[in-house]
Amino acid sequence: MDEHATGQLTATAADYYEAFFVPALFGSRTGPLLELAGISSGDTVLDVGCGTGILARDCWRRMSARGSVTGIDCNEGMIATASKVAPEIEWHIGQAEALPFDNSAFDFVISQFALMFFEDGPKALQEMWRVTRPGGKLVVAVWDKLENTPGYAAMTALDERLFGREVAEQLIAPYSMGDRALLETLFRQSGIPDIDIVTHNGMAEFPSIKAWVDLDVNGWTLGELIGPEGHALLVETAERELQDFVQPDGRVAFPAPSHM
Repeated sequence: MDEHATGQLTATAADYYEAFFVPALFGSRTGPLLELAGISSGDTVLDVGCGTGILARDCWRRMSARGSVTGIDCNEGMIATASKVAPEIEWHIGQAEALPFDNSAFDFVISQFALMFFEDGPKALQEMWRVTRPGGKLVVAVWDKLENTPGYAAMTALDERLFGREVAEQLIAPYSMGDRALLETLFRQSGIPDIDIVTHNGMAEFPSIKAWVDLDVNGWTLGELIGPEGHALLVETAERELQDFVQPDGRVAFPAPSHM
């Protein structure tokens, strides 16, 4: 994947991502992941591919600021935003494939919607398992298949028709780990035992179709590829063709399941 499809955001896009994408897609997902992990006060936790830090922040709050939470991401813009929002957490810029931590350094290693963007998924998982202490737990969340997320399946098809495959790939990339069998095989090949996969049937919600498109363009990587004219065309076309996802009050909502 190119740098766009791997979710590499500028500092401005990262701030937009934190302000709008996090509440629309990610904020409601942290609770189920942390409950599955069973993290408690006093534990040491590493969030890999932390983005702007929503999972790490929720973990810190649940631990009542007792214990240790560390976040790492290769994107400088994401870490800059995370540091501004939660300076009390230790943030690092670094690759998941070469974690700068000792063996068995953490009780829990967690990662939310990042595995699909790592350059080398098996190597990243091996590193995450290396820094998890014996008896600890590694919990990773990925999106289900694109066809099981109808809103983005439709938006991706629309992007491809209007702008071509390269642009559509920006929205396809997050769903590349959605096959449960593929996911389990990836973990087993990385030498991780006792694998259990749980599907969480969450929802994606946006204030309107325009807000949804604005988020995809300004808070992700589409803006650099389609420009202002493409942005306006996408809003106009989506408002005409994606009305099936609009609720009576004008909000957009559709299923967005994930695997943990």
